[in-house]
Amino acid sequence: MESRSIAQFVPKEFVVPAELLTTKFKLRMLSIDDVEKDFEAVTSSTERLSEVWPDSGWPTGLTLRQNLIDLGWHEKEFQNRSSFAYTVVDSDDSRVLGCVYFYPTCKAGYDAEIFIWVRQSESATGLDGELFRAVQAWLASDWPFDNPGYPGRSISWDQWDLWPDK
Repeated sequence: MESRSIAQFVPKEFVVPAELLTTKFKLRMLSIDDVEKDFEAVTSSTERLSEVWPDSGWPTGLTLRQNLIDLGWHEKEFQNRSSFAYTVVDSDDSRVLGCVYFYPTCKAGYDAEIFIWVRQSESATGLDGELFRAVQAWLASDWPFDNPGYPGRSISWDQWDLWPDK
């Protein structure tokens, strides 16, 4: 019996970047080793996260154990190359500042969905805009995506929800 393959999110020969370094922060794969720092960042940023993912309800009710499960899931998807979750940490890796997620999309004309959030305490520092610009430049220079979508940022959630599927 032949196995059927699912369409690849990124080409097999593509080398997934391990990290993105800037003078203020770095992005690296989100893993179960980040569980406590990530949990603190997430649970201190519920209002901000409700703006990034309206109607999701996340992270209401999140426990440390559930966060560990979520991070394990993200880490496995990264290993399988089916999606990519990066934690955003300060330069010495001591504090989680947010996260960036690259997901496949079913939306016509787009080849990825990108979600970005920074912790609530960073909302007035300009980090959100700086991170968004850095991710856009990184995707343009180092990733195989021609037209990533940024729901809730470069396209409103209402428009995104109404956008036709492939």
